[in-house]
Amino acid sequence: MAETAELLESRPSAGVLVLTLNRPEKRNALATPLLGAIAAAVSAGAADSTIGCIVLTGGPEIFAAGADINELAVRTPVSNETEARAQHWASVRACPKPMIAAVEGFCLGGGLELALCADIIVAGESARFGTPEINLGIFPGSGGTQWLPRIVGKALAMKMVLSGKPITAQEALASGLVAELAPSGQALPAALSLAEAIAAKSPLALRLAKETVLRAYTMGLTDGLAFERRAFAVTLASEDKAEGMAAFLEKRKPSFKGR
Repeated sequence: MAETAELLESRPSAGVLVLTLNRPEKRNALATPLLGAIAAAVSAGAADSTIGCIVLTGGPEIFAAGADINELAVRTPVSNETEARAQHWASVRACPKPMIAAVEGFCLGGGLELALCADIIVAGESARFGTPEINLGIFPGSGGTQWLPRIVGKALAMKMVLSGKPITAQEALASGLVAELAPSGQALPAALSLAEAIAAKSPLALRLAKETVLRAYTMGLTDGLAFERRAFAVTLASEDKAEGMAAFLEKRKPSFKGR
């Protein structure tokens, strides 16, 4: 995986890939080249057997303040349908491995939609989450109107989308948008600690568990339970299940292989 000037990659510990947005002069605005780099890096991480968890971050001061306004100003209905952005978003959302967003400062518009692509959001106490697109005469168009109400409920999603007013990290935690709060400036260390714990688990069980939870958003309860049973049966036949059970009984750490 080759990093770019606008997206930095690091592997701070075994099994953990960190992708850091690096457009501080543009408040990490998600211009198409940056979004493409994120999509490519996430796809490469998904294909890398040594990676167990991916962490997205914007650095210590801001996650991302939204889309690139210069691009947005000249976008047309035709370019909106033909440009690569939709494919980039789809690639990020399709990642089968666990993803964590470590959020400090503003997480707005496209930045929030990127954080919503993650499975878990860890936020600093001073973080702010919002969808200010309505102030520009538009509304969230990269997944925000669909994922936000599924996570925080209709009432809060409507308030955020229609007013454009951000919510605090504490409100985001209470609504279920954020999974964990950390002291300001400590979101990334907290996310890394969680990522290390996740990356140590069975790669097969992680992939199936993530897929099964996500099916709860797209399936009815009966179909979801049936899918869960089938996915669970796969883990029962795996080498990782045998290793996990043996390690528990032998009081040692398991060594999972993803088989």
